[in-house]
Amino acid sequence: MGKEPIRVLQIIGLACGGGVESAIMNYYHHIDTNKVQFDFIVHKNPYKAFVDEAHSMGAKVYEVTPYTKNIFKFTYEIYQICKKGQYNIVHSNMNSLSFFPLFAAWLAGSKIRILHNHTTDSPIEGLRTFFKRILRPFARLVANNYLACSKKAAVWMYGENAIASGKVTIINNAIDLKKFAFDRNKRQFIRKQLKLENNFVIGHVGRFVQTKNHEFIVDVFAEVLKSEPNARLLLVGDGPLKNHIENKVVQLGLTDKVIFAGVRNDVANLYNAMDVFILPSHYEGLGLVGVEAQANGLQYFLSDVITREVEVTDLCHFVSLNKSPKEWSCDILSVEGVVRKNKLTDISEAGFDITVEAKKLEKIYLV
Repeated sequence: MGKEPIRVLQIIGLACGGGVESAIMNYYHHIDTNKVQFDFIVHKNPYKAFVDEAHSMGAKVYEVTPYTKNIFKFTYEIYQICKKGQYNIVHSNMNSLSFFPLFAAWLAGSKIRILHNHTTDSPIEGLRTFFKRILRPFARLVANNYLACSKKAAVWMYGENAIASGKVTIINNAIDLKKFAFDRNKRQFIRKQLKLENNFVIGHVGRFVQTKNHEFIVDVFAEVLKSEPNARLLLVGDGPLKNHIENKVVQLGLTDKVIFAGVRNDVANLYNAMDVFILPSHYEGLGLVGVEAQANGLQYFLSDVITREVEVTDLCHFVSLNKSPKEWSCDILSVEGVVRKNKLTDISEAGFDITVEAKKLEKIYLV
């Protein structure tokens, strides 16, 4: 009998096909599962495809009461799981909210408590940002291992001094480059499937939440249509604001020009159908989808509040959110017809090759 792999308890929280669980699953697929296995704690009623994928790889998935419903019950249930499962390593991906699961892990005797920050904040979120900042020092206090997806996310959570002293490890939200490489055959198939054969397609992948700024995306698209009536908007994802955005699309008379693709397990393929990728977020820890889009060779238009660390190719176009939707539309239309570029080498050299980054994370677990 060989030695059993170390089991790492990953705290995800809301599992809805979003960027954080995608990043963690990317690592799970590329670490040596003979040495390290993941188990997951998620809110009740998670995205089924996530659970099925985790189970297929040998992971346990624990469903707990969402912290939004009862923070004390959420914390206690995690304590019970940590205690009963005797988890030595607990890796929380809930940013400053990680205080609660890591406090539970500390009470349960977990020796390695990893705080992994994937985000920053923005004043537009009001009370949410206030609580994130209040909880930030407490999250650091109960953790004893500090990770971040980018330097900007690291500075926000830990401060410049912690980074300078080497206390923080940057683990890039890396991707499987081959999976996201542009494929002309897939492009033709998917565009035919979505009835987009002869259209200029603007794409976005992300949860329908305030952070992602979907209202602005629709406004920009409405301006694009004035100059390019053959344009179409492809929105991939789900979330609490989806109905609101659908209603806005109806009110603007754009129903036949906007595709709501929902949560998909073939997002890597959908990039092939796009011509431009847009991410006008109010903030991002890094923006994993932007790296994926660049791997596919897409021209990438993003807000200038997003960290420059995502600029791993010359496909990035940073645009101020102070600019009008009309100005964004002009920038986007300026690249219509530009030939797709292969940038996989650039992305690999910038540190976003999952085969390399997964080894860094594996070493942290095996110390």
